Amino acid sequence: MISPTASPDFSSLLSSIDAKDFLQRLNKLQSQKTNLNDPSSNVETDATLKKLSLQWQYLASNYLIHSSKGFIEPIKEGKVTQNTLTGIISQDELSFEDIEQALTDWLIELFNHLFISKQVILVRSTGEPEYFPAQDNQPARIEFAHGFFASALHECSHFFVAGKRRRQLPDFGYWYAADGRSAAQQQAFERVEIKPQAIECLLTLACGRPFQVSQDNLYADFDTSSSTFAQDVYQQAQTYITKPDTLPSDAKTLLQALLALCALS
Repeated sequence: MISPTASPDFSSLLSSIDAKDFLQRLNKLQSQKTNLNDPSSNVETDATLKKLSLQWQYLASNYLIHSSKGFIEPIKEGKVTQNTLTGIISQDELSFEDIEQALTDWLIELFNHLFISKQVILVRSTGEPEYFPAQDNQPARIEFAHGFFASALHECSHFFVAGKRRRQLPDFGYWYAADGRSAAQQQAFERVEIKPQAIECLLTLACGRPFQVSQDNLYADFDTSSSTFAQDVYQQAQTYITKPDTLPSDAKTLLQALLALCALS
């Protein structure tokens, strides 16, 4: 049991062994579905997923790759092979911003490929995040904040938690009070954020990135030290790992892909 005042170590949730076991259980659940032979979720048979696997391996190893900025586009277009990568010689290392942008483009392509039948697309926004339901034969749009990778995972998680009815509503029917919320508003915010942030946590760890909860209330004028939000998110993530059947179906789909392409590639 985690102490209410302790800060949980989210990185301990998914070791490489845990990730492998988690993926196996997700695969088993997938095998029980009627769409078992759906090629868009099979890394072994889907050409796009194979390409994305290659792209991820080299983008995630950006600290070891030295190349010119022009090297990003061939990776994003799937035109880079192991032989061409090892043959590239340059004095310059890709900047953090270049890598983050390419990884975000990678995530957008993966999401839009996996959920093409869901009539929804993941879109980079220059402003704040917002969800627009499908209308006039146009797919629903999940717009994430300022093009940030972490924001993309967060907004995807909200999409996964939302049911059919809320996916038909702007911003899933959520109310939003800006930073500086009252204690009561903050408690309401945290209650609805536990499951989305637990899913975001697992998606983030599957990508090999650190996760931390967001209470999104930097300017609170009340004592937040007694909040159990971080522990609640941690425990919910643990529950999802031990009982993956409790995950929303679409969350299982993306987690399965990220574990296969990123954590275990």
